[in-house]
Amino acid sequence: MTSFDDLTHDAFLGGKLRLLQPKNGYRAGVDPVFLAATVNAKEGEAVLDLGCGVGAAALCLGARIPSLKLTGVERQLEYAVLARKNGLETVCADLENLPDEIRQKQFHHVLANPPYYDRAASVVARNTGREGALGEDTPLSAWMKAAAKRLKPRGHVHVIHRAERLIDLLSALPKVLGSVQVLPLAPRVGRKAELVILRAKKDGRASFELLSPCILHLGDRHERDGDSYLPEIKAVLRDGAALKF
Repeated sequence: MTSFDDLTHDAFLGGKLRLLQPKNGYRAGVDPVFLAATVNAKEGEAVLDLGCGVGAAALCLGARIPSLKLTGVERQLEYAVLARKNGLETVCADLENLPDEIRQKQFHHVLANPPYYDRAASVVARNTGREGALGEDTPLSAWMKAAAKRLKPRGHVHVIHRAERLIDLLSALPKVLGSVQVLPLAPRVGRKAELVILRAKKDGRASFELLSPCILHLGDRHERDGDSYLPEIKAVLRDGAALKF
């Protein structure tokens, strides 16, 4: 397991947020930042981050919208401790066996960045922290069931996942989650989407929406070293701006 003697203190949102992370193991990148940027929360609302890791998604959201009541659930103790050190109220628990302190609450928003890789078709990571974050051993249906149960009526679940797993993600949604919207994230014009962000509403009844892709980088190919993000994407990553859904 990761040692607390081997940590980095990393800047997010252009330095507005700094997070302790393991030097070796799973490290949050831009994915939780994008997820947080699409959440349509309002001041004072309650937000639950399932599988929060070191707290990146919830804390990025909190940096954009003040006065949110943020809670994280993380099953790996080392990461749960780091999330607490980073300032997120965090419970160490498995999402299929949540403690009473979580089950007795309902939230306006639930965030999730489930493990991306189905290990029936991929290789297990050697590092246990990385494997716990990236290798799926809890089915997506369990993630979505837990999210739906913790939502208030008309509340929203927000999920980021690999584009090739979209059909699995849609199949995993319980019937109570409707008004589904999917935003593909494509690296460049003319390139296929690599990630998707899904939003669904508890008791929602609107038609399914597959939105136009959000393009991340300028140009149709990588031509030089350096930052090539589009201005609106740079604003999300550097300034903590919202990403229009």
